[in-house]
Amino acid sequence: MRIFIVLFVLFFLCSQADAGDRVSYNRDVRPLLSKHCFSCHGPDEGSREAGLRLDLPDGADADEVLRRIASTDPDEMMPPPAVNKPLDDAKRLVLRRWVEEGLPYEQHWSFVPPVRSPVPAGLHPIDHFVDAKLKAAGRKRSEPADPLTLVRRVYLDLIGLPPPADVADAFAADSSPAAYAKIVDDLLASPRYGERWARRWLDLARYADTNGYEKDRDRSIWPYRDWVIRSINDDMPFDQFTVQQLAGDMLPDPTAGQLVATGFHRNTMLNEEGGIDPLEFRYHAMTDRVATTGTTWLGLTTGCAQCHTHKYDPITHHDYFGMMAYLNNADEPDFFLPLETADPDRELNLDQADQLQSELANHWPALQKSSTDLDTAFASWIENQRSGLADWATMVPTELSANVPYLTLEDDGAIIAGGDTSKHDIYTVKFAAADFPIHTIRLEALADPRLPAGGPGSTYYEGVKGDFYLTEFELSTENDGAIEITDAFESFAKNTFGKNEVSAKLATDGDIQTGWSVDSAGAGKSHVAIFRLKTPIDAGTAFTLRMHFGRHYASSLGKFRISATDNALIKTAVVQSPELATLLAGDNPADNPVVRREFLMHAPELKEYADKIRKLSEPDVGPMTLILKERPAGHARETYLHHRGEYTQPIESVPARLPDALWDSDQPMPSDRLAFARWLVSRENPLTARVVANRQWAAFFGTGLVATLDDFGMQGEMPSHPELLDHLAVELMETGWSIKSSHRLIVTSATYKQSSAVPSADAGAGVDRLLGRFPRNRLEAEIIRDASLAASGLLSDKMYGPPVRPPQPVGAVSANYSKSTWQASEGDDRYRRSVYTYQKRTAPFEMFTTFDAGSGEACVARRDVSNTPLQALTLMNDPMFVEIAGAYGDRMAAVDGDVNEKIDEGFRWLMTRRPTETEREWIATFQTKHGDWTATARVMLCIDEAITKN
Repeated sequence: MRIFIVLFVLFFLCSQADAGDRVSYNRDVRPLLSKHCFSCHGPDEGSREAGLRLDLPDGADADEVLRRIASTDPDEMMPPPAVNKPLDDAKRLVLRRWVEEGLPYEQHWSFVPPVRSPVPAGLHPIDHFVDAKLKAAGRKRSEPADPLTLVRRVYLDLIGLPPPADVADAFAADSSPAAYAKIVDDLLASPRYGERWARRWLDLARYADTNGYEKDRDRSIWPYRDWVIRSINDDMPFDQFTVQQLAGDMLPDPTAGQLVATGFHRNTMLNEEGGIDPLEFRYHAMTDRVATTGTTWLGLTTGCAQCHTHKYDPITHHDYFGMMAYLNNADEPDFFLPLETADPDRELNLDQADQLQSELANHWPALQKSSTDLDTAFASWIENQRSGLADWATMVPTELSANVPYLTLEDDGAIIAGGDTSKHDIYTVKFAAADFPIHTIRLEALADPRLPAGGPGSTYYEGVKGDFYLTEFELSTENDGAIEITDAFESFAKNTFGKNEVSAKLATDGDIQTGWSVDSAGAGKSHVAIFRLKTPIDAGTAFTLRMHFGRHYASSLGKFRISATDNALIKTAVVQSPELATLLAGDNPADNPVVRREFLMHAPELKEYADKIRKLSEPDVGPMTLILKERPAGHARETYLHHRGEYTQPIESVPARLPDALWDSDQPMPSDRLAFARWLVSRENPLTARVVANRQWAAFFGTGLVATLDDFGMQGEMPSHPELLDHLAVELMETGWSIKSSHRLIVTSATYKQSSAVPSADAGAGVDRLLGRFPRNRLEAEIIRDASLAASGLLSDKMYGPPVRPPQPVGAVSANYSKSTWQASEGDDRYRRSVYTYQKRTAPFEMFTTFDAGSGEACVARRDVSNTPLQALTLMNDPMFVEIAGAYGDRMAAVDGDVNEKIDEGFRWLMTRRPTETEREWIATFQTKHGDWTATARVMLCIDEAITKN
């Protein structure tokens, strides 16, 4: 009887359905299920109720679906009242019709490879698809925009600056297709193009000039920003642009530029707090990289699967960590760029250094008092150096291991550490037996340009680079156990924190809270510690060295070498090159100019002058930036699935893999980061070309064809023009991934060139998703500033280099941890394009924040667009805009002619068009009343049209 009733109800409900077109699962049903049902009946097993799954064809029970959605019983109705997602009658009808038509399922539209639809010959493809949608709605495109509006629009879109007056006038006189095409080509070839479009990419790359988190200290990664600008100006194909950023270090013989490109994923934040676990925050950086990769190339909310299987999209918990595994095998070194051109002052500097060095002894402070003071100090130094001489034998290890880092033996017997560090690293080094009894062991802490600040430490904590903290130095043999150390001394020691003593001796006391360090004062230099043994290690006896590093922060040695001697009388620890050691061991070392030079360059009394010489003699290298570098073979990092996404709960090892929903092939999955990057921009991936094409569209029209730029999944919106989106995606791939070609295609369409005037019938309407008129959008923060600078005549065209600081209100950056101050740049740097502005994550440039720019803390695919009183106050009163207005006003005042002619010229510098008679009258009245062109300029900068693209 129950079955009969259910069937009767099913027949009755279906018979009441509207007899219109068939229901589309992708268009009508999936969005409804995703919003109301998938959170409890979707992919995520952890939160799936009653074993019911509605995201798969065989998961739904028609009878039960209809019974539950029709029920009014709070214990049975679906969705349950507690989730507050009720269905209305229209949605119930959609589900009933879906059941009536046999529960048809379709693969989600974005997971199906894009296919180009045919376009009739002679028609612009964009206009063809837009016109078809408008026609179906009984509408048509708006009239073309007037020439001055159009030329301003395309200038702002392509280079982020208003057009020069002469260009606008010429186009107004000849707005033919050929004239317009010439303007477009000129703009695409302009160096300003890369500056404008790099800013949009840097939002995705979460670019900033500081590390973030509490300390938020500076970082040098601006060469990556410059690489992006150059690559965009060169129209680097987007597939290459992608591969170089994700895996440039893995390309054959990578160039400096390809290494710099990997800075994309070095833009993650870095926590410098001393007490943190560096491995935990490396894990947080990895979760950011997976989410950013998902947003930037896949348009999917991959980050939602960090803690559990995605509730809406077919990305499992294992899939998430499988994608992480592709990105998880890279180290994160500093990289010094080679200089692009030789420093013209290089030879002059070296000559000056030689001259200063020849005069160094003349600066000895006691020279005028007694000629013996210098000689006495020199003799004492030689004696001290000779006391450290011994027949040192480099001990070559037979086995290297560490708890977290990996250790690599180099040709000269040095050992360099790579990979990660922890708060307590332990290096274990085993040595074969020596053919002499070992009485003394020497530890050389070696500088190396591959290490932070040149080493010898491998870590970066509390703003200190290049330091280390050796807490314990332990020796043992298999038969005798621990070897007692009776004495230890070092060439240099300095404590980073407080006044507590640090020394090599304290690295032998059994207290892990004490030890030897050199602070930032010792960074970039080699140091030596000597350890004397109570009883020697007998000849023929192998031994083991174990070194502990860390205090409450990670601070391990980056490079070191172990030597031994049978000399039990070493009295001092000195840093000596092999050449110097040989000279000191010879006869009459005081007569040797090399020995004397070494003394003078290291004498504390001459440090000021010696530092000048070292500065002049520095190697000819370029700026430093942050890169990725794949770990060497044999040291692959293992990736684990973490329960609930928690760093502290690794459960099982996960191999690199793509989600099954994105990999429909019998071929092996991509095996490493390079293969993964190439897959992202391959035809096998249905998402990337669509995601990129959609972002380009949104940059011009304010809204993407898919409005949810960062979500092409089941919670995202359907495309307003699916065929157009697919056409643009296929066109992008078939034109060699040329972004400039995509931009040319968009801006040459009639859809782009139409008027933005809103018909009276549409007054108050929102965004026209059918594209029957061009949208009016407020300009981005950076374009507002740059356009204002251009109008004032202040804008500098200087490109590239370290970030600069335009003026901003006093105290704008003082609320952060470091209580920063803001010293505005001088000269041209004060007026450079906004893409070069210094960006501090905890205190972003205030004007940019006011106009909705990001902070660089996270990947941003779409900026919010707000309209607040603070924006008007900023345009009127911000010190930067007051300064711009002063120059703008002076420029207007210098125009030949009367007040009206000055206003006309000034108005068109910013708005391109001339003011209407009413506008001119209002502005002239204001100017006459106040007699101040700066005040008039401030008013004009605040006009709504000045910050809007019409």
